[in-house]
Amino acid sequence: MKQNKTFFIIAIVLSACTSPKTTQVTSTPTTPLSTAQVATSVPTATTAPAYVTPPNTNWHIQYTGDINTNINVGIYNLDLFETDASVIAQLKERNIFVMCYFSAGSYEDWRPDINQFPASVLGNPMEDWQGETWLDIRQIDLLAPVMEARLNLASSKGCHGVDPDNINGYTNETGFPLTYQDQLAYNIWLAESAHARGLSIGLKNDIEQIPNLVSYFDWQLNEECFSFQECDLLLPFIQAGKPVFQIEYELSTTEFCEQAKQFGFQSIRKNWQLDEYSETCS
Repeated sequence: MKQNKTFFIIAIVLSACTSPKTTQVTSTPTTPLSTAQVATSVPTATTAPAYVTPPNTNWHIQYTGDINTNINVGIYNLDLFETDASVIAQLKERNIFVMCYFSAGSYEDWRPDINQFPASVLGNPMEDWQGETWLDIRQIDLLAPVMEARLNLASSKGCHGVDPDNINGYTNETGFPLTYQDQLAYNIWLAESAHARGLSIGLKNDIEQIPNLVSYFDWQLNEECFSFQECDLLLPFIQAGKPVFQIEYELSTTEFCEQAKQFGFQSIRKNWQLDEYSETCS
């Protein structure tokens, strides 16, 4: 949820909504599959496991407080580490899509796997986010065991997909000379690693790289594009038939909902602490 680093787990009550769809993709996607291609895709030895992609519908995101599992939405976005597998199973029984959040671009000093990070990948502290440190995403060989374990955890808990945060370090003062290409390589590796485990994956913020990454990711999760007047940069996802889930923190719903509907976004207003409170544009 760090907008000035340009950065942010989801689910659905489908009694009145469309069920998530299952899609077959190759392990190294290059261009978005058309509807016809998806429908006629035949699994092969090199085809990644089938994964479920989120429907374009209303959603709820909550990381703090007691999780309210009775909100009438189609998608829940929840913290990977803090959410018990039983909660995810309960939501899935109601055909709700569950996306699990973790940070893929920062070290958080309260997570249970902090001892798995080599000192050489730790960079500058993240401004305004106590306890977080930027990672050197160039060192994929060192980060892979940690991030793959997190993806495995998401799979074992039953998450439909993952919401990796802070994957735009190259635009920030990380303490490392990260380049646009470094970030592309890391983000594509994340997407392919998720798909290889049967998990769908969203692109959190990182709007400058959308033209290069839209074919690798299954949805976009954006924070404050209306506040920063950059929502048009998200449209490649809509044009590719992939949903955009969008959050505003400071604006009132009267200031962005009408335009969000015109764009085809699933926009909501949240508190910064991502508690139960939510106002939807639906």
